[in-house]
This record gives sequence, C-alpha cells and structure tokens, in this order.
Amino acid sequence: MEHTALIYTMVIMSAADNDMADVELGIIGDIVRSLPAFKQFDQDMLPRVAEDCAELIGSDGGLDTVIKLIKQSLPGRLRETAYALACDIAAADGKVSEEEARLLELMRDGLEVDRLVAAAIERGARAHFQQVRSAERKA
Repeated sequence: MEHTALIYTMVIMSAADNDMADVELGIIGDIVRSLPAFKQFDQDMLPRVAEDCAELIGSDGGLDTVIKLIKQSLPGRLRETAYALACDIAAADGKVSEEEARLLELMRDGLEVDRLVAAAIERGARAHFQQVRSAERKA
C-alpha cells in the first residue's frame, strides 16, 4: 500500500489544476522507474493505480479521502518522501498554480510535515526543475 500511497500523492498533485499535463505524467513514470522507493513496485500496475486514484478523487469528498488514505498508508519516514514527490510534480512544468499551492498546503498539513522541512523540500523541487537559459535567450 505504500507504493500506492506515493503514486496517489503524485496523481492528485497532477490533477490539482484540472490539467494532468503530459510533462507531469512523464515525470510520474520517470519517478516510478528510477526512485529507490519504487524498487519493488510492478511498473505495469502504474496505470491501474492512477485510475483508481482518479476514481477516488471524483467521488464526494474524494480529495480529503485520498489525503487521509495516503497518511494512513505511510509510515512517518515516507510522509516527507510523499510531500517531496508532490512538490516535484507541482514544479515539473515550471510553474506552481494557485490550486497546486493550495493542495501542497493541504498535503503538508494532512501528512503532518513540519513547515521548515516542507519549505526546504519545496525549495529543492524548484531548484531541481530550473531550466538553463541559452545565451540567445538572455540577450
């Protein structure tokens, strides 16, 4: 259930602005393929887990339900990981919408991630997804 909770974290963040951008979906796939937390996860299950999450989100009170499910499914040491994954998805397209910022706040509180730790994770995600500008663009 830990893998599912981590994936749910990324899916709800991707859906936060009602636009699951291709770049965000690509990042989710990349994360599942490369992050040590997913080493034991069957990658063929990713589409099904994402669909299950989408169904839950669409139900009455779905977002709150998903956040509670994530918290209940993860030990404390993985709650910061979940928050970091959410930040990565939010930062992946180069901008964080108001909806994404609000969801990050809900997740931080729901997962009981310390504010100082959350700020460091957020800054790391921003740094991670910065783009290098070419010399032509600077002029």
